[in-house]
Amino acid sequence: MSALLSAVGRPSWLSPKVLRTEVLAGLVVALALIPEAISFSILAGVDPRVGLFASFTMAVTIAFCGGRPAMITAATGAVALVVAPLAKEHGLGYLIAAVILGGLIQVLLAVLGVARLMRFIPRSVMVGFVNALAILIFMAQVPHLIGVPWLVYPMVAVALAIMVFLPRVTTAVPAPLVAIIALTVLTAVAQLTVPNVGDEGTLPDSLPVFGLPDVPFTLATLQLIAPYALGIALVGLLESLMTAKLVDDITDTRSNKTRESWGQGVANIVTGFFGGMGGCAMIGQTMINVKASGARTRLSTFLAGVFLLVLVVALGDVVALIPMAALVAVMIIVSVATFDWHSIAPATLKRMPWGETIVMVTTVAATLVSHNLAIGVLLGVLTAMVIFARRVAHLAEVTSVLDPDGTTRIYSVHGQLFFASSNDLVYQFDYADDPDNVVIDLSQAHIWDASSVAALDAITTKYAARGKTVDIVGLNEPSAVMHNTLAGTLKVGH
Repeated sequence: MSALLSAVGRPSWLSPKVLRTEVLAGLVVALALIPEAISFSILAGVDPRVGLFASFTMAVTIAFCGGRPAMITAATGAVALVVAPLAKEHGLGYLIAAVILGGLIQVLLAVLGVARLMRFIPRSVMVGFVNALAILIFMAQVPHLIGVPWLVYPMVAVALAIMVFLPRVTTAVPAPLVAIIALTVLTAVAQLTVPNVGDEGTLPDSLPVFGLPDVPFTLATLQLIAPYALGIALVGLLESLMTAKLVDDITDTRSNKTRESWGQGVANIVTGFFGGMGGCAMIGQTMINVKASGARTRLSTFLAGVFLLVLVVALGDVVALIPMAALVAVMIIVSVATFDWHSIAPATLKRMPWGETIVMVTTVAATLVSHNLAIGVLLGVLTAMVIFARRVAHLAEVTSVLDPDGTTRIYSVHGQLFFASSNDLVYQFDYADDPDNVVIDLSQAHIWDASSVAALDAITTKYAARGKTVDIVGLNEPSAVMHNTLAGTLKVGH
């Protein structure tokens, strides 16, 4: 019995095999986070320490508060793009205040159940999101391969070879970690002059300190930061929930999206009070953690943040020696693994409905043009909605028969009646030549909105103008409730 209780109550990460995987995964992610956090800090127009502190505090906080185990949350480019204008025009204090307010908005949205809206994101948008992300990850590495010493190219090739072929021999140690260590040792021993992490920016030499944002606590400040805070909240939640869904699919597990939503909010609030620039889930580092390193628990996320702080504060001189070639190679592997190659295979494109392909391409194109995954996803969803509306608009069909005595025309309506399909409904009746009695049978139809009720009102009005009566029958209960409530009250022009 005691053995059974021990097995049930014991966390999975206490298993030596799982613990080793989680620790090594956290170390690899921490190493990959350093140049990313520095780059995003530069993008936001703030000191590199602001991005590094944000990555530490967010990773540690989300490990306890988040709903998706093994997902990595840190400073991100999407949030950096949102806050950059605020930091440039008004300074770091206002940026931090916006991050804290953005976190509060995320918590509020979580309470309101915004995570449930994820069910309305089609698969084609998810595929476009993943493909656009893979392309953006690859494009972010290109600047590190232009105008650099020639040694960078063979070093990248060696790192890529290690990550491709080492897993075929052993998976005891993550291949990305082996590649990073091998190239760092090679660079140090051979004294190679190549770009390294230290060239990306100054690493901090102290711990983050709790404090309030240096802004006046007035209504004017609130009005100034509110639009940016809303942008942080929406962009951060959208990317985080999309990433969580992607990891759910990869690991065949289900995560709590509502908890993830308020967890992201709490993480942004915490990072704001510690001087961080805010952020959200990171798809690239999450893929390193989950796919490349095999992590599955919150321990890897927690250790990624802890290792990050230890590396940049206590071992900053060593970390600064890591060649960028190694990290570039890691991110190239991540981009290749992230891209859904099946989605662009000729056989897939041939079978896929044209609407699905258009939605995917729209999502990818909008993301690449705007460099904002949130915009790409929103445009992809809107495109999917338009295509869906056009498709189902033709699903409502009307057939008619004349009863044997010739005194009644019976129309049968089949399909879903809503604003798109009901617009043409009014033109499918023969008002002039029909007999005095008309029956509209809706037993095979469903009324979804006021537009459909208005269309039925228009039909009965046209018949009434000719002295003919209309009897609407066969309504199911929801349709009958809507029709009885709205019929005769929707005349246009009043």
